[in-house]
Amino acid sequence: MNYRRLGRAGVKVSEISLGSWLTYGGSVGRDTAIACVHRAYELGVNFFDTANVYDRGAAETVLGQAIKEFPRDSYVLATKAFWPMGDGPNDRGLSRKHIIEQCNASLKRLGVDYVDLWQCHRYDPETPLDETLRAIDDLIRQGKVLYAGVSEWSAVQIANALHAADRMGLDRIVSNQPQYSMLERYIEPDIIPLCEREGVGQIVWSPLGQGMLTGKYKQGEAAPAGTRAASDRTAKIIGRLMTEENFARVEKLRTIANRRDISLAQLALAWILRQSNVSSAIIGASRPEQIEENVKASGVVLTPGELDEITAILA
Repeated sequence: MNYRRLGRAGVKVSEISLGSWLTYGGSVGRDTAIACVHRAYELGVNFFDTANVYDRGAAETVLGQAIKEFPRDSYVLATKAFWPMGDGPNDRGLSRKHIIEQCNASLKRLGVDYVDLWQCHRYDPETPLDETLRAIDDLIRQGKVLYAGVSEWSAVQIANALHAADRMGLDRIVSNQPQYSMLERYIEPDIIPLCEREGVGQIVWSPLGQGMLTGKYKQGEAAPAGTRAASDRTAKIIGRLMTEENFARVEKLRTIANRRDISLAQLALAWILRQSNVSSAIIGASRPEQIEENVKASGVVLTPGELDEITAILA
C-alpha cells in the first residue's frame, strides 16, 4: 500500500480507503463488516471513513466495534455531519449547536476520544460560514478533532472557507470529499485546480461509478442479486449511470485492463490515483475479497499511451 499526504497536511492516508456508506450497519451484517475492516487493515488501509447519517449512527457503531482492537495511532478515522439526525429544527445543518452535539455523539458511537478528520457533509446556506468554521476550530482546540474537511462543496464555497479561516485565524480545511470516477468528472475544471493551489486534498467517493466500473453489470441483463442496482434502496442512484454510452465505454476500458492483466476496477482506481491532488479513493466492500482485489490498484501506474487511450474512450 502506498500513502499520500492529506492535502498539505502532514498526516498520511492510504491511497485506498474503506467507507461505510450503504454497507456497514445496514445491508452488510455486523460480523462481515468487521471482517472487511480487519482485512483492509491487514492489507495496509489506514483510513476509514463514515458519517453520522449512515443508517442513523449504526455505521459508526459497527466501525467503532471493528477498530477497537487497533492501536489508536495506527489509523486515520473520519466522520461527517450535516444531514438530518432527527425531526427537530436543529437536528440538521452546520450550526454550532448541531456540529458540537453531533461530534460528541459520533465520538461516543465510535468509542474514541477524537476523530482525525471531521467533515461538513454538505454546504449549509442557512448557517453563517464563520459560525461553522469557528465551531469546528473549537473542536480542534479541544482535541476532539485533528483536521477539518468538507464534502461536495463547490470551488467557490471551498475558496470562501479558506479565506474566512485565514481572516479569522482558524485551522484551514485540508480535504474535500467529492464524487469522482471515470464517469463523474465534474471536479476537474475548477475544484482540483483550486485545491492544488491551496493545499486541499481530494478524498473521492464512488471511484468505481457505483459499481459500473467493476464490469459486473451488463447492458440488457438483470442486475446480479445482491448488487446495488438490484436493490430498491439504491437502484436509482446507479441507474443514471447505466446508459448505453457508459456500457460501451466500460467494454472498451475492459480491453485496456485485460492488456495490463489487471481488473477493470483496478484500472479505474489507478486512473483516479493518477491525479496528484487525490489523497485517497474510498471503496465500499461487502466481502473481504473485494478489498483484496481493489487494494492492488495502489502503485499501478498507467502509461502516457494508456492515459491517452482512456481519455479518448471517455470523451
